[in-house]
Amino acid sequence: MHWCQYSSSPYNVVMGLYDRDYGRQDDSNWKPGIHLGGTRTLTTNLVLFTAGIYLLQTLTDGWVTNLFSLHNDTLSQPWRIFEFLTYGFLHDPGNFSHILFNMFGLWMFGRTIEAKYGRREYLTFYLVAIVFAGSAWYAAEFFSNTTQLPTLMLGASGGLSAVLILFALSYPRQLIYIWGIFPLPAWAFALFFVGSDLLGAVNRTGNVAFTAHLGGALFAYLYFRNQWTLSNWLPQRWSLPRPRNRPSLRIHDPAEPNPKTEQKVDEILKKIQAEGQDSLTRSERRILEKASKEYRDKRQ
Repeated sequence: MHWCQYSSSPYNVVMGLYDRDYGRQDDSNWKPGIHLGGTRTLTTNLVLFTAGIYLLQTLTDGWVTNLFSLHNDTLSQPWRIFEFLTYGFLHDPGNFSHILFNMFGLWMFGRTIEAKYGRREYLTFYLVAIVFAGSAWYAAEFFSNTTQLPTLMLGASGGLSAVLILFALSYPRQLIYIWGIFPLPAWAFALFFVGSDLLGAVNRTGNVAFTAHLGGALFAYLYFRNQWTLSNWLPQRWSLPRPRNRPSLRIHDPAEPNPKTEQKVDEILKKIQAEGQDSLTRSERRILEKASKEYRDKRQ
């Protein structure tokens, strides 16, 4: 596989419970692996977005590549701190296999993580992993590059490494077929991946940013071990507050669903969509079970 690369030159390289839209996206029977069809995932959108950036790179003769890659002297010009994120959406314009293998790996493993953790949490995890991996590379360059040659780094494989390791930690016995032929448990594949990067980082061979891979892997381990929920650190609503309309007078039929219960169910289902089923509390699970039973009884 091709991963992150860096270059010594600055210029190279009211509805029923199951009638709701989010209620139909139930992942309880979902299994890890490659699945075709269905609605377009956030992972697919990330792949398409990155491919669009790559096309823009090829059309701008190195200008976009140099502007948004992560340089080893970025912190000397703090206004360029955005590079710690933007580098993760760039790839080597002269090496198509760089983006091809990175995006294939993200598509293959990312959809599993997205289904497990939810779109919002998955996106937050991926973006923070890119920043963490870039910071690891920057620190390694700062302490090891004694001549302070201008270098830059670009590529999605810091974030991809985090996704891959999180997949292996979540599904260690899931088989991965190397070149579609040789089966290997996910834990063994991850061990081989990290071991190769450790050797590469020590020997500093080629133009692969092994320290960015290791940074992404470390972040995934810390995330899994500490059971972080990164999306909880973000504002729940990004839109501006809207004035509330006065509620209209309504006669409540006892046979109809309780509006307060409906509201609670909506909030819980949205939470599942954003953060996954594992984020539910015991009381939230009881509310869902009760609402589901009431809905089934009413339909009989």
